[in-house]
Amino acid sequence: MIETLLQLALFTAKSLIILAIILIILAAFFFLLSKSKQKMTGMLTIKNLNHQYAENTAMIMAETLPKKEFKRFLKEKKAADKKREEDSENIKNIYVLTFEGDIKASAVSALSEEINAVLNAVKPKDEVVVRLESAGGVVHGYGLGVAQLMRIRNRNIPLIIAIDKVAASGGYMMACTASKILAAPFAIIGSIGVVIQLPNFHKFLKEHQIDFEMQTAGEYKRTITMFGENTDAGREKLKEEIDSIHDQFKDLIKQHRPQINLAETATGEYWLAQRAQSLQLVDEIKTSDEYLLSNSHHANIYEICFEERKPLLQRLTASAKMMLEKLFITAA
Repeated sequence: MIETLLQLALFTAKSLIILAIILIILAAFFFLLSKSKQKMTGMLTIKNLNHQYAENTAMIMAETLPKKEFKRFLKEKKAADKKREEDSENIKNIYVLTFEGDIKASAVSALSEEINAVLNAVKPKDEVVVRLESAGGVVHGYGLGVAQLMRIRNRNIPLIIAIDKVAASGGYMMACTASKILAAPFAIIGSIGVVIQLPNFHKFLKEHQIDFEMQTAGEYKRTITMFGENTDAGREKLKEEIDSIHDQFKDLIKQHRPQINLAETATGEYWLAQRAQSLQLVDEIKTSDEYLLSNSHHANIYEICFEERKPLLQRLTASAKMMLEKLFITAA
């Protein structure tokens, strides 16, 4: 009997110890998880594009030049690098940011972090290049994007916007703040206008004898709706609001690009870059790569990228999706 009680006590003690260890491990895990959330939401990465260009050139020269000529090339390169290092105080830095806009202008938060970093390091002789691609989206999101770019202009730092594919609507609203706008020959430029579109199911609901109730405080809390019966007064008020936004869009362009004829361009139309240049919507037909490579001979070029840290569950889901895609491709 006593032996049985001793064994039971020993088993209970072991169980409590194991339970305590599990609780300590869980507590430590959640503590570290909460600390990691507090520390940072993303990471800033910096790439020296001069080094990348030089490495690519050296690889090609190594394959294409005879040994003697390649040795001469390396010797000349070493001398040029030494001279450049001695004259480093007189060489400007070009900071390259990339903005790829969606309908919500989600990339503005990363752009803000990149601009914070640049403004803490930039000097008056330096410049900022933003590779901008966007077909536009919500007004408040792209309005914030404009405000972020204006932080650079307000410091009297040259701001070059390079458009390789598209800058339309909200995208062009951001681009027009630049000191100079570059565009690839077939980039889409313009769409200086505002649009709101909304389906209305009122007739369908009425036909099926489905009532829709909506109560508002304020005459124009809702102008048009998806389910209620829209009125001419509501449509007129919405048109007034759209026109007001359009006027502010045009005022922004007047401020930064007064040479543009808004009567001709603020129609909601868009053009390819060569036509856009004749309308003075862009300044130069040139790709971002061409501009950066040509400047690499007399400037230090740094590509700045803020990568936002995704939640753990989202990262695990993305990893699982990639694994499934690889399995599918292998099986196919």
